[in-house]
Amino acid sequence: MARLGAEAFGTFTLVLIGVGIALFAAVNGVAGNGLAVPLGFGIAVLGAASAVGHISGGHFNPAVSLGGAIAGRISWADLAPYWLAQLVGGTAASAILFFTVPSGLPSILSPTGEGTTRSLFSGTSNGFAENSPVYGLFSRSQIDPAMAADASFPLLTALIVEVVATAVFVGVILGVTDKRSRISYAPAAIGLTLAVLIALAAPITNGSLNPARSTATAIFSEGWALQQLWVFWVAPLLGAAIAGLIYLLATPAPAAVQEWPEVEPTHEAEAAAAAAAAAESAEEEADVDAIDALLARQSAAATVPSETVVVEEVPATQSEAAAAEAAAAEAQAEVEGDEGDRGTTPRA
Repeated sequence: MARLGAEAFGTFTLVLIGVGIALFAAVNGVAGNGLAVPLGFGIAVLGAASAVGHISGGHFNPAVSLGGAIAGRISWADLAPYWLAQLVGGTAASAILFFTVPSGLPSILSPTGEGTTRSLFSGTSNGFAENSPVYGLFSRSQIDPAMAADASFPLLTALIVEVVATAVFVGVILGVTDKRSRISYAPAAIGLTLAVLIALAAPITNGSLNPARSTATAIFSEGWALQQLWVFWVAPLLGAAIAGLIYLLATPAPAAVQEWPEVEPTHEAEAAAAAAAAAESAEEEADVDAIDALLARQSAAATVPSETVVVEEVPATQSEAAAAEAAAAEAQAEVEGDEGDRGTTPRA
């Protein structure tokens, strides 16, 4: 539900801003500015995609959703719910705009003074031939109205323009949102692309590229808008399908990871693996014990206080003992002899 809500919100924002600027162009002073409406649509997409694009992908357009499904970006099961959410969001925005138009404003803005809210809203709808914006401009100018029919754009031209423009738009979206793209901010590229494409198509068809946008305005316009609405479903969807197929075929798929079949282990293999695991575990435990013992010895050596080294006398052998006794006796005899000599010497 969060994704559908995001799509409804984004399409609502797109129609509210883009169509709103076009609807009140004569009032807000941008009627002669050919970039005001295209920039309004482009900036609306930029803002909406920045706000909720991470939730739903930021389509806000049935054609974009179709191109994404063909290119594998979204599931085919999500296509119909996305379309429904986009139609609901766009229609809600048109309804708000329709009911905010003052009752007397259409008559004031109408050249004949007999305008209605639906006739005013028709100026925002998409059309071709006598409903092309160029035809209306020429028929109200100083040029001979009979020449306006020759300057209008027929059905085939409208189809070609909408197919090509939508294909370019969807192709740009698929490219800049690819994981391998180096574009740091995709919504800006998408919004600017939409703006220039609408500026290109505006004199011919009023620039649709979006079936939800065309449906939202046709519902509140004069009857011709609904009669010609099919063109602005068929052409954008065809253009999106072309872009999705080209992208799918021209973009190399990521290399598939080879999966090797699993082999059932035998009893001998299981026993060998268990023995190897046990030996490895025992070796690791032995290494740990050796390290612990080494650390314990180092710790004990560091904590034992230094002691005076006592040299013990080593017992001598019997021969050495006898020789020592004989030497001691001889020395004693010499001492006694010396004392005897000193006793017999006469005194002076």
